[in-house]
Amino acid sequence: MFNCLTGFYRATGGSIVLRAREKVTDVIQVLGQKLHPDDFLHPAQLGRRIYYKMFGGTHLVNRAGLARTFQNIRLFREMSVIENLLVAQHTQVNRHLLAGILNTRGYRQAESQALDRAFYWLEVVEMVDCANRLAGTLSYGQQRRLEIARAMCTRPEMICLDEPAAGLNPVETQALSRIIRFLRQQHGITVLLIEHDMGMVMEISDHIIVLDHGDVIARGAPQAIQANASVIAAYLGAEEEETRR
Repeated sequence: MFNCLTGFYRATGGSIVLRAREKVTDVIQVLGQKLHPDDFLHPAQLGRRIYYKMFGGTHLVNRAGLARTFQNIRLFREMSVIENLLVAQHTQVNRHLLAGILNTRGYRQAESQALDRAFYWLEVVEMVDCANRLAGTLSYGQQRRLEIARAMCTRPEMICLDEPAAGLNPVETQALSRIIRFLRQQHGITVLLIEHDMGMVMEISDHIIVLDHGDVIARGAPQAIQANASVIAAYLGAEEEETRR
């Protein structure tokens, strides 16, 4: 879903419908539109169509309140930790050139709020003491937490975490679990977690969907998934009948 939203993959069928701010958008339809020479479009429609084609994925993701982290870490390694979090807020701060030159009150206020938000999320991920370090010098676990903090600086309603526990030791995995719980309980964030660490998944999830070679083999509460014969067979690499003996 996220790869279609961001334009990495081109869907050949189906639909992804976003219902955000009282407006419904079919993502596949928007990103799949093509312009033909004989099309007649009002100038306003033409501008909107071109904008979608150029920036469709990013625009739709921002409008829907979505954020994500990647399986492979994608931080700005030569920038400081705090700079990584400020860059994430570029769509929310005052970017008016004249306001920046004149250093207006509104510009200063927006900059201050962005800095406050950045330090708030550094506190959440327990990295305030790393604020001025280069992102590339952090440990692997710290970089994972910084990615989550950066995503949260965009103030999303939903965050997709793509295998965030990959490569983490047990202590770092527990810290990650605490952060995810905090997002849900204190901020009401919907978390879409893609993960192979079954212990972590069972511990923090409300609803689980299990895929085996791209097919959904089970869905439900953690307790139900844990006892599901198909899931056990896939996890152990055995036939389903063998798990019932």
